[in-house]
Amino acid sequence: MRKEYASLRRRPFLAPVWILTIGAIVALGVAAWALHAATTTIVVVIRHADKVADGSNDPPLSEAGIDRAARLAGVFGTGSADVGIDAIFVTQYRRNADTARALAAKRSIPVIALNDSDLSGLEHRIKRDYGGRRVLVIAHSDTVPEIVKALGEGVEVPPIDSNEYGTVYVVAIPRWNRPTVLRLSLP
Repeated sequence: MRKEYASLRRRPFLAPVWILTIGAIVALGVAAWALHAATTTIVVVIRHADKVADGSNDPPLSEAGIDRAARLAGVFGTGSADVGIDAIFVTQYRRNADTARALAAKRSIPVIALNDSDLSGLEHRIKRDYGGRRVLVIAHSDTVPEIVKALGEGVEVPPIDSNEYGTVYVVAIPRWNRPTVLRLSLP
């Protein structure tokens, strides 16, 4: 009889210790997951390189545009695979694909063509398929500000002039905080 009484007295004392131990293990697991999931997606948004002014709906790149695309590949094509661009998104127009071609070949990365009117699809695809990675979006003078505004959660970007080709926006989208936007000018 005496032994049963002793074991009954120990159980209520050890129950809070076990509950706290299990709670601590769960809390550490959640903290480890949150730390691992705390990634930042980097999106570089630019306008396609200089195009030929031939009046057509889908003109090719001009000589200056070909040079600009090569400089773009030089700027974003350096470094190892773990610190470079992981994918390139372009619209259905040939000038966008031509702008991306040298960089894609240099880094051996995919060029993903999307319709230029599907901005929500672009945003969804970047966040779903390339979360925590680095992507380049090559768009147009009228869609670059819209893309930056959508990815930057409302950050207002001034319109891009029809002769402006070197403006670059870098949008950092952290998992647990608000996005930030950086504007650069490439030569």
